[in-house]
Amino acid sequence: MKLIFQTYLLLAFLVFSNWTVTAQDNQLRAYTSKDGLPQSQVNAIVQDDLGYLWIGTQGGGIARFDGLSFTLLNEKNGLHSNYIYALRFSKDTLLIGTNQGLSVLVKNNFKAYTTPTIYQIEIANGKTYLATKKGLYYYKADEGTKPLNCNAILNATQINDVLFDGTSFWIASQKGLWKTDRLENSATFTKILDGDFKSLANYKQKVIAASFTDGIFAFTPNQKGFQIVSDTRRINSISILNDAELWINTTNAGIKRINLLDNLPEKSITKRNGLSVYNIREVFKDRQNNIWIGSSGGGLFKYEKNNFRHYTKDNGLTANRIYAVHNFNKTLWFSTSESGLMTIDSTGIHRETVTSEYLDKKVKTITNDKEGRIWAGTEGKGIYIYQKKIRDSIVYDSTFVDEITYETQKIEDIFTASITVEDGLPSNWVSNIKIYGSQIWIATYADGIARFQYDYDTKKLYNLQTFGAQEGIKDLSIRDLARDETGRIWYATNKGHLGYIKNDKVTHIESKNVTGNEVAIGTIRFHNYDMYIGTFGKGIWYSELSSDLKFKRLQGEKKLYSGNIYQLIFDANGTLWAGSEGGIDQITLNKKNEITDVIHYGQNDGFLGIETCHNATTKDAEGNLWFGTIDGLTKYQPSTSEQQLSKPQIHFEDIEVAGKSLDSINVRDWTNTDKRLQLSEDQNNIKFQFRSVDLDNPEAIVYRYKFDDDHWSKWTKESKITFGSLAYGDHNFMAQSRNKDWLASDSIGFKFHVIQPLYKKTWFKNTGWTILGLIIIFIIYTYIKRVKAKNRAIRERLQLENHLLSLEQKALRLQMNPHFIFNVLNGIKGMSRNDITKMDKTINTFAVLLRETLTNSRKDSITLAQEMKTLKNYVEVERLMASKDFSYEIELNSDLDPEEVLIPPMLIQPFVENAIRHGIMPLQRPGELKVHFTTDNNFLYATVTDNGIGIQQSQKNKKSTDHQSMALQVTKERIESLAGRNTLKIEEVSEKDTTLAGTKISFKIPLETDY
Repeated sequence: MKLIFQTYLLLAFLVFSNWTVTAQDNQLRAYTSKDGLPQSQVNAIVQDDLGYLWIGTQGGGIARFDGLSFTLLNEKNGLHSNYIYALRFSKDTLLIGTNQGLSVLVKNNFKAYTTPTIYQIEIANGKTYLATKKGLYYYKADEGTKPLNCNAILNATQINDVLFDGTSFWIASQKGLWKTDRLENSATFTKILDGDFKSLANYKQKVIAASFTDGIFAFTPNQKGFQIVSDTRRINSISILNDAELWINTTNAGIKRINLLDNLPEKSITKRNGLSVYNIREVFKDRQNNIWIGSSGGGLFKYEKNNFRHYTKDNGLTANRIYAVHNFNKTLWFSTSESGLMTIDSTGIHRETVTSEYLDKKVKTITNDKEGRIWAGTEGKGIYIYQKKIRDSIVYDSTFVDEITYETQKIEDIFTASITVEDGLPSNWVSNIKIYGSQIWIATYADGIARFQYDYDTKKLYNLQTFGAQEGIKDLSIRDLARDETGRIWYATNKGHLGYIKNDKVTHIESKNVTGNEVAIGTIRFHNYDMYIGTFGKGIWYSELSSDLKFKRLQGEKKLYSGNIYQLIFDANGTLWAGSEGGIDQITLNKKNEITDVIHYGQNDGFLGIETCHNATTKDAEGNLWFGTIDGLTKYQPSTSEQQLSKPQIHFEDIEVAGKSLDSINVRDWTNTDKRLQLSEDQNNIKFQFRSVDLDNPEAIVYRYKFDDDHWSKWTKESKITFGSLAYGDHNFMAQSRNKDWLASDSIGFKFHVIQPLYKKTWFKNTGWTILGLIIIFIIYTYIKRVKAKNRAIRERLQLENHLLSLEQKALRLQMNPHFIFNVLNGIKGMSRNDITKMDKTINTFAVLLRETLTNSRKDSITLAQEMKTLKNYVEVERLMASKDFSYEIELNSDLDPEEVLIPPMLIQPFVENAIRHGIMPLQRPGELKVHFTTDNNFLYATVTDNGIGIQQSQKNKKSTDHQSMALQVTKERIESLAGRNTLKIEEVSEKDTTLAGTKISFKIPLETDY
């Protein structure tokens, strides 16, 4: 008896465990107020032709869902009431049944019609019928709502549902199930069954009717009676989904399902599957084959049938964060953030309590040896070895006194051992363990790699060999170990290095020869003699296992979801799977290692554990893939059937012209047509906003657009584009979307024309340009005429000024020459008459000088050689007339020929005369006179130096009636007219002992030559 009792316990445990394992087969994702749902009671669900899901709540109004967020519409927006019981779309019009009557939403505008509470809306033969709390109503857009007088019973009772089967109308009411051939006052209404009927559905040619208390009935046309489909009670509503599945939504038992092909029940959907409440109001299947469940108190649920099973704390794990997984002998071993190891096998989830006593640290790697012992590498406590064997033991049973009996008992033999630095390990921080035959290889976090063998009897390791910096490993932080097909042991490091060990020799490859950056390499995998490495930030790289390793980044037309690769594994079909911080990617590669397809599995795809954990992945004997995440353990079971993919649908969400939404037309009626919107010249700024609704993977939708004859833009997540300052004329805009499966939508187009104003017309512009040209020509002609007149006046004025200046120069010379002659004649007059020879020489020299002076006075300029000759004659005349002799020199220091340099005549003579008469003559010592000329590129410099009495004493000696050197003043004015003011300098010269040494006169004039 004891054995039988134990057997029953085991069977019960197996049943419970199998339910626990399979409970996550079909996933339910809940949307509540935390996600933006306005209210937890959902009474109605419908989808519009653009793909949006509309949810009617009891007290929260309507929510429009796009897969990411909810947009709310309630009484503040014009809704008749926030208590919604029915939703129905008719083209682009949303009909809303509320507890206050009917609300009609057209292009964001509400219209309200007061009726009793509306529970259902049926559209048949182009007419809209309303099932209300008091009878039937009908609705017409131009007439509003009116009651439909049927008979006294139906007019006064609550109508829950109306259905047209193609021939007859069926009416589910609180007072029975009714049938009629038409919903008119003159029609005949027949009661089919008594009872409180809640919901109706069509299945092929049958009508399915659900009663709240009496079950579900099926009616076949042209057949009397009915068929009892189910005796389920307390039914809110029914729906036919997946062609032949009858979904029964109850108030107290969740959802029951019946396959109408064979009338056999299918697995119910209850709290075991993830429902938080049992009261289900409505179910709806969208165009992407998702089933949405509206509950009373639990919000909205998305039912996803997929190939993932999830294990979390809710169904038996000690913690959700998974650090390591390993499959051996149909048992999955794994570690969590709690202490110890756990297993999953055919009997369920188990916690190996023996391991918890030692493994109070993180277990980051798990493997097994050939005898089935489990090796666990930890963070800080080295390696733990564990094995549990169960054997049968026959023991004596003394329960029965009169006979000797024996029974079989299960005995557990447990082997445990630990290996730490005290036993020879280079570190207690073990990141990876690989066992090949009798050799154990370990990788450490900071101390390189070790290889050894282990004696299980003595629990001692031997033949220990370590590989560190001395052996050639330049980065000792090892992330992963793997053996290739040739037997080499490869390692990957935290700084992006790779290397392998063969015959105890290390070959190290630095990061610059792998990825080019010091980015961590976390995973190494081998497949078909190719190496694949996963990096933390730079994606996946690969290389052929040849003598010359050349790593390339894994690329293709489709991109990976993330560059942070935490897991890599190949499935039985050779498909590469990559885990990242955002889920997993299923990567299809061609023979050239090019990515041909990427399917991403995230939260919306049934992969509830979003961020995967480093190298926490394995493949079991059945080909199932296991992924460890921070939110639990996920199992992927490959499916034999492929889901039919559907391309997305794109629409214009809004078009703005000059900053205002285009409300004058129905944009949908203008999309992809030959209609062309006419815009005025000040409406040449237009903004397009387009959208594809994807309730499964909204974040994966990308868009591109095309304007006029331009090429298609690049794919981007941006769904808005603005065009400003558009040219006048015809324009065409097109947009397209693409989903995560790279299926592109049909493109949508919109045509418009920017009207050209009158002043932009060609003939108008030509006329304007002609007039403008004539005006410009007239202005230019007038301007040129004025400029010529002005220039002529300026030229005449300049000629006059030049003539006056010439006259002035000549007048100055005429003022100077008489003065010079007067002085010479006075000198001759004062000479002694006794020296006739000297007088004749003086007169002759003066005659030559006078002739040169008169000749030069007619010229504006003479050569410097002529000027120097004239000066020499003048000085000779002065010497002849002087009472005592003096010396002089006249020289030129220049590269220029004095015959080529021009100078105004008689410019130097007044200064020479002044130096002789007022400086040298009063001297008591021998007089000296020096005249010196120099040139540069721009000026002629002249200095006249004497050793006379000085300028100050000379001024004192002059009589008050003296002429005050009129020639000197005239010459000064001549110099200033040529070279500007302050050009002439007169200064006294002193010896080193400050004794007066004479006077120096210097000036410059612009250099002028005759070439």
